[in-house]
Amino acid sequence: MKMSTKGRYGLRAMADIAANSSKGCVSLKSVAERQNISESYLEQLICSLKKAGLVKSIRGAQGGYTLSKNASDITVGEILRALEGPLDIVECTSNKDVCGLGNCDKCVTKNVWEKLSESVNEAADSITLDMLT
Repeated sequence: MKMSTKGRYGLRAMADIAANSSKGCVSLKSVAERQNISESYLEQLICSLKKAGLVKSIRGAQGGYTLSKNASDITVGEILRALEGPLDIVECTSNKDVCGLGNCDKCVTKNVWEKLSESVNEAADSITLDMLT
């Protein structure tokens, strides 16, 4: 499993918002500058994070973005799944339609992929956003 820039940059952006939101709303421009991420790419990521209910936007002159809940209540797993989709090692553990065997119950490696996917999800869900700031 390889994490794309969506997950890597999105997690950095969320940590940045968490670290800087005590002063009020955080502008995407300021996040982009601090994290060296394209502002237009960051807008795409924030859209997914907003749709997942992890950030909220405030309009106006002092507007920007804040976390939708406490940083201690947002996990790395939630963020990554909002941006990347399921955190499964192989796609067939979450989508049986892509199994090359036609009958996943006969797959001798199925348990390996399920255990690895479970471990990845447990690890990601055990880290909260406040642990990163």
